[in-house]
Amino acid sequence: MTQPGSPAARPVPFVGDITDYLVNGAPDEIRRAIEGSRKRHILSESYPYRRVMKKDDYKRRMDALQVELVKMLFDLRQTGKRLTVLFEGRDAAGKGGAIERMRENLNPRTAYIVALPKPTEREASQWYFQRYIDWLPAGGEVALFDRSWYNRGVVEHVFGFCTPDQRRLFFGQLPDFEKMIVDEGVTLVKLWLNIGRAEQLRRFLKREKDPLKQWKLSWIDVEGLKKWDQYTSAIVETLELTHSGHAPWTVIRADDKARARIAAIQTVLHAVDYAGKDIGKIGKPDAAICGGPGLLDG
Repeated sequence: MTQPGSPAARPVPFVGDITDYLVNGAPDEIRRAIEGSRKRHILSESYPYRRVMKKDDYKRRMDALQVELVKMLFDLRQTGKRLTVLFEGRDAAGKGGAIERMRENLNPRTAYIVALPKPTEREASQWYFQRYIDWLPAGGEVALFDRSWYNRGVVEHVFGFCTPDQRRLFFGQLPDFEKMIVDEGVTLVKLWLNIGRAEQLRRFLKREKDPLKQWKLSWIDVEGLKKWDQYTSAIVETLELTHSGHAPWTVIRADDKARARIAAIQTVLHAVDYAGKDIGKIGKPDAAICGGPGLLDG
């Protein structure tokens, strides 16, 4: 029998759990940072900017990048080139929003989002990488992975969904797997969006109050808030073991969604050669928030 107050008994599952964590579980400094924050202020003291990007500046930069994305996809379709972009990061880091900004003016037939659910019983018995292979792009296509095979390195490890031996095998096979993708001629871009602990919680609180977004909350989200340090250790180890010359990581500090989206699109555009590419319009990614694994903060 369902107990009153359990997720299944609520009109919207897990609504209230985020607020409960803020009040009863969050570290004092995180709680104080959120309670004393203003809407457009950055919470992380180590983030290089104190306020989010102005909307007019964001729109101007994004409009130019959207044109470049359309040109890029047209060239891929003409030449048969292939592009795979992995979007990874903590929960609420802004992966979905960055993907939508990247895809919003692209033809969904050739620029598609891959967001795979929990493996079926059959898929769980397959070679780990097997279910991802079918989603890799054909000629003229762009595959945007909202989470990817890196689930095994972080989420599955933190929650005990894989064994230590399975994770070791994953790290052992992964360099060759990604090298095969690159050797096949696919451009592979790996983006890690990273946010501070207070910002993550603030975004979950906002999601909890939004009738259109509160359905996105999951048990993983709620329990993950309590496992910040375990996530940090898993993330650091994963990036250290999988950052390679043929498949490097780009870390983007995503406490400001606008700056993160711009940096993500710039990184992808710089990775692809296409006709009519305008380097001046693309601009250089902001090195203060976009770089290698050494930029990871918390």
